[in-house]
Amino acid sequence: MKSRWIAVSAVCALAAAAFAESGPFRLASTEWHDGDAVPMRNVFNESGCDGENFSPEFHWSGVPQGAKSLAFTIFDLDAPALGGWWHWVVFNIPVTAGGLPDGAGDKHAGRLPPGSVQCRNDYGEPGYGGPCPPPGTTHRYVAKVYALDVEKLSLGADPSSGSASRQIAAHSIATAELTVRFGR
Repeated sequence: MKSRWIAVSAVCALAAAAFAESGPFRLASTEWHDGDAVPMRNVFNESGCDGENFSPEFHWSGVPQGAKSLAFTIFDLDAPALGGWWHWVVFNIPVTAGGLPDGAGDKHAGRLPPGSVQCRNDYGEPGYGGPCPPPGTTHRYVAKVYALDVEKLSLGADPSSGSASRQIAAHSIATAELTVRFGR
């Protein structure tokens, strides 16, 4: 009886350890912290904004079983444009990728995980476009990673952020997010 109790205890401990390792789907960043302000290094560098337009690092954990690829977006909830403002949309990220390194949003840097595709942001450029709200306002920026039920989204050669985001939402099985703010 004692040996069976030890075996059951060992199995429970292993199961708990495995669950703790995978845990819930989470998104974090060394630069963006939920509820905090966007660092100037990540702010847009045109339209009256004086940032460096350098994309921050993001990492995630607890990708759910069944995920076949990942996508990542940064969206301005408070933009005056109808439908908000897409600052960065990346899709076809391999499920094995643990995140996006800093500077990955530069279309010339080659820092995205292999096979990943980034759309034109709402500034009209491929890759990352940092926050730059109208003067006198503070906006909320949602960074979100999506676990998708497909290995690849087929969106053509130059999809818009809006069309990509609709396909991402349609194939999402789980999300993790954080929200930051920026005003000027």
